[in-house]
Amino acid sequence: MVSKHVKVKVDELKAGSAVLKNLEISLGRILEEYWEEPVGPTPQPEMTDLREWDKKLLEKYRPLYMPFCDVCCLCTMGKCDLTKNKRGACGLDMSAQQSRIVLLACCIGAATHTAHARHLLEHLLDRYGRRHVLDVGGVNIEVEAPITRLVYGIRPRTLGDLEDVLDYVEKEITALISATHTGQEGNNMDFESKVFHAGMIDHLAMEVADIAQISAFNFPKADPEPRFAELGFGSVDASKPVILVIGHNVPPAIEITRYLKENGLEGKVELCGLCCTAHDASRHTHNAKIVGPLSWQLRFIRSGVPDVIVVDEQCIRADTLIEAGKVKTPVIATNGKNCQGLPDRTMDDPEEVARTLIEGGVGALILDPVKVGEVAVKTALGLAPRRERFKVMPDVEEVVREAKKCRQCNECMRACPNNLNIPKAMVEAAAGKLEGLAGLLDYCIGCARCDSACPERISIHTYMAKASEKALKEERFKIRVGRGAIQDVEIRNVGSPIVLGEIPGVVAFVGCSNYAEGGREVAEMAEEFAKRKYIVVASGCAAMSMAMTRDEEGKTIYERYPGDFDAGGVVNVGSCVSNAHIAGAAIKIASIFAKRKLRANYEEIADYIHNRVGAVGVAWGAMSQKAAAIASGFWRLGIPVIVGPHGFKYRRMLLGDKDLKGHWEVYDARTGKKVYAGPTPEHLFYAAESKEEVLPLIAKLCMRPNDTTKGRAIKLTHYIDLYKRTYGRIPEDIHLFVRTEADIPITMKDEIKSFLEEKGWVETEIPDPTLLPRLIRRRVE
Repeated sequence: MVSKHVKVKVDELKAGSAVLKNLEISLGRILEEYWEEPVGPTPQPEMTDLREWDKKLLEKYRPLYMPFCDVCCLCTMGKCDLTKNKRGACGLDMSAQQSRIVLLACCIGAATHTAHARHLLEHLLDRYGRRHVLDVGGVNIEVEAPITRLVYGIRPRTLGDLEDVLDYVEKEITALISATHTGQEGNNMDFESKVFHAGMIDHLAMEVADIAQISAFNFPKADPEPRFAELGFGSVDASKPVILVIGHNVPPAIEITRYLKENGLEGKVELCGLCCTAHDASRHTHNAKIVGPLSWQLRFIRSGVPDVIVVDEQCIRADTLIEAGKVKTPVIATNGKNCQGLPDRTMDDPEEVARTLIEGGVGALILDPVKVGEVAVKTALGLAPRRERFKVMPDVEEVVREAKKCRQCNECMRACPNNLNIPKAMVEAAAGKLEGLAGLLDYCIGCARCDSACPERISIHTYMAKASEKALKEERFKIRVGRGAIQDVEIRNVGSPIVLGEIPGVVAFVGCSNYAEGGREVAEMAEEFAKRKYIVVASGCAAMSMAMTRDEEGKTIYERYPGDFDAGGVVNVGSCVSNAHIAGAAIKIASIFAKRKLRANYEEIADYIHNRVGAVGVAWGAMSQKAAAIASGFWRLGIPVIVGPHGFKYRRMLLGDKDLKGHWEVYDARTGKKVYAGPTPEHLFYAAESKEEVLPLIAKLCMRPNDTTKGRAIKLTHYIDLYKRTYGRIPEDIHLFVRTEADIPITMKDEIKSFLEEKGWVETEIPDPTLLPRLIRRRVE
């Protein structure tokens, strides 16, 4: 525990030879120790402290670069052409330049989560005080902050303890960004190591943010069965005044609910949200509705349903003010990172600000969340009766009339990231048939590049929404609200079957909604693995997308599967910053189940996870720099991440070569011998082209060197079954994953043995695997 800014005043102090009066002593920082575990080798690691561990991973998973651009334009000595092994004016080559860009992206992502955490923490310190006790799960959680303990090396007790953790994170981000300056780092593999460092501190910042808000706002505390929230466009009651919150930083939404409650207005005003603020608002109050993932922004704003829009930070459209202005909806910006060009009304009387907005003001910047609560509610109440005519979609006649203007130039289709056949749908719409336009909305990511590209200025996205109006109004789903951390007892229950391979894996569906084939695929993938008794975990927009598909009985995946962290469970941890609990669960398996030292012991814990915990992250709609940072935090723990088709645009993968036998040797900790363990897991970062490709890949990447024969047989059963479903044959690389005959699934024995004979397969040992020589218990000469 850390105490800061302690002052001691003494009126008079007498010593043998002197008398001191009015003595005042100020202490900047006092460390109070509550954790008996000795400090490990890497407390508060700097950029190079885990470099050797990173190298071990990067030797197995070599970066593959696919640069978008052949030139570097970051300084005035350029543009520098980096093609054909040329170097730029500063001496940098293409591989270093490409890894530098990846580092910059991850630093942006980590800085965004960190600034979010800092803003949130300062708000909570003001409201609840430094000594507010952290509580993320009561008696069910002993290890309350596994990443903080592992990386920073303290056991935080209060909100105040988290300040120093963020000080460290901010120092490291500054150092990392400085490494990208011209004339600094020049080696691509060292850039890659720094990428891992950015990811690790990103996870630390996310953990700080979520455990702080869980504790202060009384979110669900590791409850496997928290309440359900309503989700979907149709869940919002447009007959009431509607406040829409967008973003990731929830204090303004919390203050709106507080104002509603204190003034007897609960149930009289609709509070709904998009993206992660919606997740967190629903964790706070049962009255909050979730409209959908970030790709739902434009369709909901253009519907005119919100009477006032409150934006905080991250994942907010830059043209929100313009789009809101078209339907006469005022915007309240609440965060200095996203002012939207609005006048600062923070110091003004809330009554006066609301009156201005009701009378036609386009918006206001209000940096005090408490005032936001009052202004948003008063504005919605005052404005809703005046906005009735804006709460409608355009009529069908307008859609048909505008569709007739379409020149069939195909500019919209060329601009569309998903190459949707808009021109064909426009021809049909011009003939009065809107089904084609309606069908496109399921695959639309809401970017509106089609609108911008259209030379006739046809509002294509709006007309897609109009064509789908009936379906949108019926769009109502149930989602289990974010539970936060995983209980220690759950870890104890599943630690053994996960490490032995009998629970075949933990599959985490995370990230944004930049899907190539719509969000339904995420729900289908999640259900596939839940049915197979994997542990399915979700967060952010992916967690919402999973809820937006119903079965024949009208139930969502969250209504059909339990919410506990166990085989066949479907766990929604919460918003973007709640991703820290997924990494935290892997760390707790090493710490609680395997009893590995946790405190500042990063390498050993990561080594354990990489070789034993069959976990895979799937960011099917990954879009942002934050997604890149989150992924890199998992990479440093040795956990593979798969991105969807648009993930190719990150232009850099971390791929293993399964045919290089030497890359897949580990130490057997029992003897010190190097043992071939197979390509387990085969890749650390991979972009898949389709759902059909990714299903067997997920199952394959869950294999680990430590699997028992029973566990490996279970994992091979799923891998082979899913592979056969896609390709109609057993995998060509199956011989690389069978170590002994006992690994072979019984139901496939004859077929696989025949295949192994063709490949000249021989048995290999099953090691007690580690990449760290210092963990070898006994060396055999």
